[in-house]
Amino acid sequence: MNSTPIPLTATAKLRRRAEVRQRKNQRPAVRAQRSEADSQRLVHELQVHQVELELQNAELQEARERMEVLLDKYTSLYDFAPVGYFSLDEEGQIMEVNLTGAALLGLERSRLINRRLLRFVALTSQAGFRAFLQQVFGAPGKRVGEVSMRKEDGTVFWANFHAVSASASSDPRKWCWVAVSDITALKGAEEAQRRLEALAATNRELEREIARRQAVESSLKQSEQRQRQLWEQSRHMQEHLRHLSRQILSAQEEERKRISRELHDVIAQVLTGINVQLATLKTETSVNNEGLNQNISRTQRLVEKSVDVVHRFARELRPAVLDDLGLIPALHSFLKDFTTQTGVRTRLTAFAGVDQLDSVKRTMLYRVAQEALNNVARHAQASRVEVSLRELSGTAHLRIQDDGKSFAVERVLRAKKNQRLGLLGMRERVEMVGGKFTVESVPGQGTTISAEIPLDSGRRGGGGKPADGAN
Repeated sequence: MNSTPIPLTATAKLRRRAEVRQRKNQRPAVRAQRSEADSQRLVHELQVHQVELELQNAELQEARERMEVLLDKYTSLYDFAPVGYFSLDEEGQIMEVNLTGAALLGLERSRLINRRLLRFVALTSQAGFRAFLQQVFGAPGKRVGEVSMRKEDGTVFWANFHAVSASASSDPRKWCWVAVSDITALKGAEEAQRRLEALAATNRELEREIARRQAVESSLKQSEQRQRQLWEQSRHMQEHLRHLSRQILSAQEEERKRISRELHDVIAQVLTGINVQLATLKTETSVNNEGLNQNISRTQRLVEKSVDVVHRFARELRPAVLDDLGLIPALHSFLKDFTTQTGVRTRLTAFAGVDQLDSVKRTMLYRVAQEALNNVARHAQASRVEVSLRELSGTAHLRIQDDGKSFAVERVLRAKKNQRLGLLGMRERVEMVGGKFTVESVPGQGTTISAEIPLDSGRRGGGGKPADGAN
């Protein structure tokens, strides 16, 4: 049966080592005297016990030396740590403190023992320090806080506290470990950072205010410049209106002179001829019937000519077809007569819904087309003119394009002679109904006149087929 060896205790080991040492020190003569068992056994026990004591003393001395070394290391680490270490009871009384902690408060360590740490806390932080101690002793775990403290010489500094509750079986009091570090420089840096941030925010606000004021100043300058431009435009427009009024009056007078001359030279002569023919008829009624018939025919022709002249004047003053049949038939008739008189080919394209415009707008479009074609006949030397009426995004768009000579639009509009009356008159007519008038003239491509006016409020999205015709 195998038996497991019982491990030796420390005392048995020490006794065995003493017995071994004692046997080595025995003399050969002593070994021979085993007959004296009792006396020898007692001596042996005493010697073994002495050796045990010597070994124990050597081990204790070695352990003491090790403990002194460790104690020196611990003391150095504790006293010269970079932070202050305090042992505090529940009342905040200092039980222990290292040299760094004593240096933080500006007193020797011996003068700090049994004094309350609250005495070195600034008045503004004492309430917070009391609450901090209550939290430390109220629940386990580490607590962290910041406290404003005052040294013995009155110097104030900011301290960071890291505390944890502790206990010892030899001491019934509750106490805690508190690590204290000076964070005055850090608080100063934080305060400087806050000031820098506040200063940066102030600078940004100032920059925004400067930018806003610059924008306002720029806006004011632009507004002043715009006002000056508007004033200048208003002054020019007033001059244009005065000049246009004089030109309109002059044109009206010239037109009256022309109509008067035409009536005097044409209608008066025709009527005089009719009167002569009628007088002749009175004398010839009984003499020559054949000659009477010829005179009657000539008189009829004179009457027809007079009627045609009167009709022509009426058309030029206000075509009846415009009121009776609408804008598209009136334009067709005018373009047909224009081609007959000038030899210039024309083409008209229009949408049928244009005749749903009110009378003022239809008349305006007719007069613009009439004046534009009169300008073509007088100045353009064109061979072809295209007139189009289209509906574009809720507007009626009139476009007259010829292939004749071009001209400097701005120079003509700025001219003070009567050659600009036609363009200004067209523009005035268009703008009177809230429209937009433009003129483009390009060398080699001719001239394009455009008039864009809003459709009637009840008329949107044109219906009907486009009207198309050419002469």
